[in-house]
Amino acid sequence: MPQPHLPRRALLAAAAFLPLAAQAALPERPIRLVLGFPPGSGPDVVGRLLAEALREAWPAGVVVDNKPGAAGAIAAQEVARAAADGTTLLFGEVGQLAMAPSTYARLPYDPARDFAAVAEVAAIDFAFVVPASLPVEELDSYVAWGRSRSQVFMGTFGAGTPGHFGATMLAAQAGLRAEAVHFRATGDAMAAILGGDVQGMFGTIALVAPHVQAGRLKALAVTGPARAPLLPQVPTMAELGRPGLGFHAWFGLVAPAATPAPVLAALEEGVLRVLAAPPLRARLAETGFRPAGHGRVDFARMMQAETVRWAEVVRATGFRAIE
Repeated sequence: MPQPHLPRRALLAAAAFLPLAAQAALPERPIRLVLGFPPGSGPDVVGRLLAEALREAWPAGVVVDNKPGAAGAIAAQEVARAAADGTTLLFGEVGQLAMAPSTYARLPYDPARDFAAVAEVAAIDFAFVVPASLPVEELDSYVAWGRSRSQVFMGTFGAGTPGHFGATMLAAQAGLRAEAVHFRATGDAMAAILGGDVQGMFGTIALVAPHVQAGRLKALAVTGPARAPLLPQVPTMAELGRPGLGFHAWFGLVAPAATPAPVLAALEEGVLRVLAAPPLRARLAETGFRPAGHGRVDFARMMQAETVRWAEVVRATGFRAIE
C-alpha cells in the first residue's frame, strides 16, 4: 500500500543514519519495487522482507508492486522503460537477469543494456525432492529406480527455469529417460509432486522444506555449496559426487539504466545497511534464504558472469529458446 506523505524534515530525521550525500540523493516520492512473480512466491517473500526493512532507510516509502507473467518479463520490461529517477526498481532474479537472454528468442528487454545494478540481496539453493511414497531413500537409489523405468516425469516451475535445467542435467548425467512437466502455478507443481503425479522436482529450500519436515516429501540432495540449515540431514550434490549439479537462484535490485550515479549510490547504501543488520539477515535465514549484501559493482560483475554461465548450461541441455 502507498506510504503516507511525510514532510521533508521528518524524512531526513528517519534517514539520519545515512550519509548526508545519500540522504540528498534519495527520491522524495515512494519507491516502487516491481516484482515479476505472484504473492507468496519465493521472490515475493524476499522482496517484501527487504521492503519492510527499507522503510526506515528509504523513509519516503517503499511499495511492492506484483506484476506477474511471462516468467518475470512483463515486470522487467516495465522497469526498463520507467523514468530513471530512482522511484521504480526491479526486484529481479536469476531467470530475468541472467537466463532470459538464452531462453527467450524474443526478449522485450536486454538485462545488460537496460538495467543498472543496485545490490544483490539474497540467494537460495534447491533441493531435489521426490514423493514420500517413492521406494527410494537416497539419490543413488533414485537413479537406479529411474533407470529401471521406461520414463520418469520431472516437475518444473516453468520451461527455462533453474529447476528445469537442473532436472535436465540430472537426467542426462544419470542416464534417465525423463520428461519435464512444466507448471505455471507454484501450487499446481507442489500438488503434482505431493500426489505422485511427477516423480522428482528441484524446488527451492524455502518451498519444499516444510513438506520434507512433515514427511510429505523426501529430499535426496541439495544444490548449494553447503548443507542447508533447514535440511541439515540432506547431503549436497558435491558430497554425492555430482558437483556439476550445483546451482542456486539469486535475487537483487536493478534500476533503469540511465539512473544517475548519485541516486544509485544512495539506493545501494540503504540496501547494504539493512542487509548488514541482524534483523533482516535472521528473517531471511529463517525462510531458507542466504543473505548476500553485494554492492552494485560486484552485483553487475556477477550478473555478467551468470549470463555467460547459464548460456553454456542452456546450450549443453539442447534447450530450444521460447518464442
